[in-house]
Amino acid sequence: MAPETAINGSAPIRITVLGATGSIGKSLADLIERNPEQFDVVALIANTNASELAQMARRLNASAAILADASRLNDLREALNGTSVEAGAGEGAILEAVDRDADLIVGAIVGSAGLKPTMTAIKPGRRIALANKECLVCAGDLFMAGIRQSGAELLPVDSEHNAIFQVFENDQADQIEKVILTASGGPFRTFSKADMAGVTPEQALKHPNWDMGARITIDSATMMNKGFEVIEAFHLFPIAHEQLGVLVHPQSAVHGLVQYKDGSLLAQLGSPDMRTPISHCLAFPRRMEVPVKRLDLAELGTLTFEAPDLDRFPALRLALEALKSANAAPAALNAADEVAVEAFLSRKIGFLDIPAAVEAVLENLSAGGQLAVSESIDDVLALDLEARAKTADWINSGRNLC
Repeated sequence: MAPETAINGSAPIRITVLGATGSIGKSLADLIERNPEQFDVVALIANTNASELAQMARRLNASAAILADASRLNDLREALNGTSVEAGAGEGAILEAVDRDADLIVGAIVGSAGLKPTMTAIKPGRRIALANKECLVCAGDLFMAGIRQSGAELLPVDSEHNAIFQVFENDQADQIEKVILTASGGPFRTFSKADMAGVTPEQALKHPNWDMGARITIDSATMMNKGFEVIEAFHLFPIAHEQLGVLVHPQSAVHGLVQYKDGSLLAQLGSPDMRTPISHCLAFPRRMEVPVKRLDLAELGTLTFEAPDLDRFPALRLALEALKSANAAPAALNAADEVAVEAFLSRKIGFLDIPAAVEAVLENLSAGGQLAVSESIDDVLALDLEARAKTADWINSGRNLC
């Protein structure tokens, strides 16, 4: 049962934000600031940036501000001096904060660090607006089981999944033939492999359409991010992996499509601005006004689509194979990719080394029998650590694994 909130005529929505100072959190804060009477901010949770978190807590009149980095607690307290905002830090403080009464939890912590807090947030009657990929990529079966058992309501924040959510008729799921996620193709859509071998972090961080965090921008450039999104869609919607597809769509106007058995192809379109899918989750099942640029199809003129090239973008192939494996491969895929992306940004490896590292680690772990299905979050986190260590070994040992 959806809470009676300000958007549908009653009390303000009590909201807790995991990952408040990231790109999703900042877009969300903009919407809350524009509609302060509709939201009561229970807690804002961030990683290490005490100053930015304190500023946001002041602007949003939050009840609590929590940092993951316990060593920054004094910095946070000083930054909040003179306010009534409660300061906290460390894993215990985060888990206590997400346990507080709230109608909506926004899960936007980047990386596997978001697993435990978001799982803890799953409670009866709550809504979880999910932007953390790892919850579904690394622990999809466990996370969705928690959602089903608790009766919590899950709303997808990512633009592609939110688009599909808007045109996916759940009561007609057996009439759906295919779900298609679109990809911009990133900055290297037309590059040859030889061209991509020499690209720099600066080039890879210049996404043609979206403004995102560093890791997701690099993952978009390799198309690993689209692979993650396919894995997420498999868990979010009642479909088989064979029914999932990807189309490269450089204009980023169409965000997702659903093909029905009668030949109908339903698509959701909009400008590439994350405030649109975030607002959809905030106001669901209603809508709220958002100051995004309206999509002008006449001005845009042309919409083009093409099949992804799995040879030039092997990261997407690796993600699709990990999904088909029906084991814990997606968790290892994610961990290896995160370490490899960081190594690329630090100029330790080249752009094409990112998928090469991931593939080497997956092959090594598979050969060692370490990709068994995870039975718990602890299993997921243990595999995550193992895959990270293997990736670091591959990078540091000259691209070899024993």
